[in-house]
Amino acid sequence: MAEHLLSDAELLDRAARIQLLLMDVDGVLTDGKINFAPDATGKMAETKAFDAQDGIALRWLTWYGIKTGVISGRDSLATVERARQVGMTYVFQGHIEKIPILEQILKDSGLTANQVAYVGDDLTDVVIMRRVGLTAAPANARPEVKQIANVVTQSVGGQGAVREVIELILRGHGLWNEILKKYEVL
Repeated sequence: MAEHLLSDAELLDRAARIQLLLMDVDGVLTDGKINFAPDATGKMAETKAFDAQDGIALRWLTWYGIKTGVISGRDSLATVERARQVGMTYVFQGHIEKIPILEQILKDSGLTANQVAYVGDDLTDVVIMRRVGLTAAPANARPEVKQIANVVTQSVGGQGAVREVIELILRGHGLWNEILKKYEVL
């Protein structure tokens, strides 16, 4: 069990404060594999596979005014397109040093660090995770990252890990039943 795991009540309390969900991309929104294929001109193009259930959940956050964004060490057109599709507010790529990006986002958004959740899977994510209000790691995260996360998802990155975190945030805000009613589950 990770040292920073919280009780269900503590998790919901922290989740209730979240107004911005930030994430890494590779290993969080994707399974971490990077594929290359030639485009029509023969130039190599990068492709990524994103999870549809993560995608709809990211849209749900936008319905309730909770912003989302990514901070990634890699530049990828696929990430830009996915961010557009799901209505992300912040897309920062090519940044291995993530603290200045977090500081810029906090300044731009007017939020405090306690109002931010972050999902990360590798060592470069730890510096952000130590500075925000709620942290999560997918099941496939590095052991060092899991040890400092408030919650470790049952799902791996690219297969519903982000969805689990979003459901937690929506529960904390008292909105999960509203989603279930919308889709006639309740």
